[in-house]
Amino acid sequence: MASIFSRIVAGEIPCHKIAESENYLAFLDIFPVAKGHTLVIPKKEIDYIFDLDDDTLAGLHVFAKKVALAIQKAVPCERIGVAVVGLEVPHAHVHLIPINSMADMNFANKRAASQEELAQVAESIRKFWNG
Repeated sequence: MASIFSRIVAGEIPCHKIAESENYLAFLDIFPVAKGHTLVIPKKEIDYIFDLDDDTLAGLHVFAKKVALAIQKAVPCERIGVAVVGLEVPHAHVHLIPINSMADMNFANKRAASQEELAQVAESIRKFWNG
């Protein structure tokens, strides 16, 4: 059965897309830790990030870097934190989270965001996308 992320890639489930390439997709987390919390995935469904082949893993991080630069311009923050947890969805992904302190990376702080809020944040980040 396809993961929820594969269903997003296939267009079966909508998302607030930030950026897309032939092999990667970035979209907002619907339960963000912070405003601008973005997920970056390879379009190819592989459960565990360290099972990705080297080229896909490297490409994922290069793509994530470009996304992070756009987020940092759109969302006031000191840095973009990067996390790979890999337990919540069986599809390799990277979390990009705007942070000002270590405490800002606490996944216990996830909250639901309205569709309107997500749409506004996505639009502001896309303005700075330079993929």
